[in-house]
Amino acid sequence: MVAGRGQFPFLFARAARRNGVKVFSAAIEGETWPELEQVVEDIYWVKFGEFQKIISYFKKMGLKDAVMTGGITKTNMFAHFQPDSLVKTMMARLETLNDDRVLRELAAEFEKQDIVIRPSTLYTPELKAPPGILTRRSPTPDETADIEFGWKMAKSIGKLDIGQCVVVRRRVVLAVEAIEGTDEAIRRGGGLVEQGAVVIKVVKPNQDLRFDIPSVGPGTVAVMSEVQATVLAIEAQKTLIFDADRMIAAADKAGIAIVARGSE
Repeated sequence: MVAGRGQFPFLFARAARRNGVKVFSAAIEGETWPELEQVVEDIYWVKFGEFQKIISYFKKMGLKDAVMTGGITKTNMFAHFQPDSLVKTMMARLETLNDDRVLRELAAEFEKQDIVIRPSTLYTPELKAPPGILTRRSPTPDETADIEFGWKMAKSIGKLDIGQCVVVRRRVVLAVEAIEGTDEAIRRGGGLVEQGAVVIKVVKPNQDLRFDIPSVGPGTVAVMSEVQATVLAIEAQKTLIFDADRMIAAADKAGIAIVARGSE
């Protein structure tokens, strides 16, 4: 497992263990929580960009299957990125360094070494958002219109591999997610109106869901509450929900509607 930040590497490792599978992890310094050491068979720490070391570690351990879990702080691309020769060669042949393109190239490098990239949800299908309205409150007709409008906008920026989230109000785009991430996009967009912002987070067209799948959780709702946003729309079965019960309870308390829609 290549482990990034957040709780997903823990959830994957524990679920794999319950299924009788041992997990060996390459962990990113400054990103992966150190406590991961307690739930994996072995851990190997690398700097962000030392991809050849990860491949060498997996081969040394005789591993043939791998997953990529957790996130990377995107701004670290400019602050703490130390690409090795393999990554430099890969970057040189890419026209852009946006998320999806880079991750696909990394997966291809693994597979050149006979290491197969498996879906990160292999042992955690319960994290996928079920379809429907997940909260007590449903969106109002005006909010539903904003969801319809924002969904199209989010898919459009996804085609350009810019981001996965937009914030809208009365069918006007308030913010488009870029490198700053979803939370900051919500703060930026929601802060432009007194209340009522609608947040839409979708899968990019042609996104490789083996290792790049959108996620939300209690933190998402907390940020929405800061700016009095009122609706979160996500893509059913293609979005991970962490701490779902706690997230939905917080949304109900704040009067936020959460909707998981089918792919369109």
